[in-house]
Amino acid sequence: MVEGHGRPASAGHDGQPGVEVMTGQADVRYLVFALAMICAFMAGEVIAAAISGSLALYSDAGHMLADVVALGAALWAARLSARAPGGIWTFGLKRAEILSAAGNGVGLVVVAGVITVEAVRRLVSPAGVEGLVVLVVALAGAVVNVAATVVLARADRTGLNVRGAFAHTVTDLYAFIGTAAAGLAIVLTGWSRADAIASLFVSALMARTAWGLLRDSGRILLQAAPDGVSLDQVRAHVAGVDHVLGVHDLHAWTVTSELPTLSAHVVVEDHCFASGHAPQILDALQACLGSHFDVEHSTFQLEPASHAAHERSRHP
Repeated sequence: MVEGHGRPASAGHDGQPGVEVMTGQADVRYLVFALAMICAFMAGEVIAAAISGSLALYSDAGHMLADVVALGAALWAARLSARAPGGIWTFGLKRAEILSAAGNGVGLVVVAGVITVEAVRRLVSPAGVEGLVVLVVALAGAVVNVAATVVLARADRTGLNVRGAFAHTVTDLYAFIGTAAAGLAIVLTGWSRADAIASLFVSALMARTAWGLLRDSGRILLQAAPDGVSLDQVRAHVAGVDHVLGVHDLHAWTVTSELPTLSAHVVVEDHCFASGHAPQILDALQACLGSHFDVEHSTFQLEPASHAAHERSRHP
């Protein structure tokens, strides 16, 4: 088997930390700072929700709890992802970020479901709500979320892990705006059902964010081909390389959101092995992938045409 590999990931020259390592350390600092702000405000919001009787504030607090879990999981995944490959973990623990994102998505679905049930109950049987408290706390929450969003916007959001945490905080910002509108409506009109309607709005935002996280993490966990990589196009480009007779067992998947991977068995003319031309074919295959597809890690098995008789099973 002849292998070809793409760009190195994280090592720097002269033993210095690579760009990816330093970026990961900065991301951890941003996550910690955002987590501290959200935790502090969430505690106060739960107290305000109990005083005002507002389901919308409880909903926002529940969403902030989901934020706390998301940010905590993102921190956990960031630390695991930074570990070097070794032992049975041949790719390291980079896929921890995908598990974190999937867990965040499931958590959002559960919280949204609970809030929706209670909101519908309150639409049928409205409860008294202190609108002024709802308005003030929601506006304060919006300020805190703007600050957290600004902090997380500085992090590297190409990975699903940090991108999921950022999506949580942005969604929370919209939720607080909706809750503030409900508080204002209650203050001006006394219509307490506005609180339940704001809660349903928060639930819808949670469901939308959850769908995005579960869809993206599910594609990676089920090893779907990376976005933007068409196997038919890859096959056509590889087959167009000089001396290549065919391609089979072609697979493309994503180890993590930042590591698309491809492998294939490439049939070449028999004389290429006798003449020592195989390395040049490998170089051409790598150049082909690099110029047409964003695939960082690839492995090719070069085979002579006569090898087909020894293949026990062949896949397209």
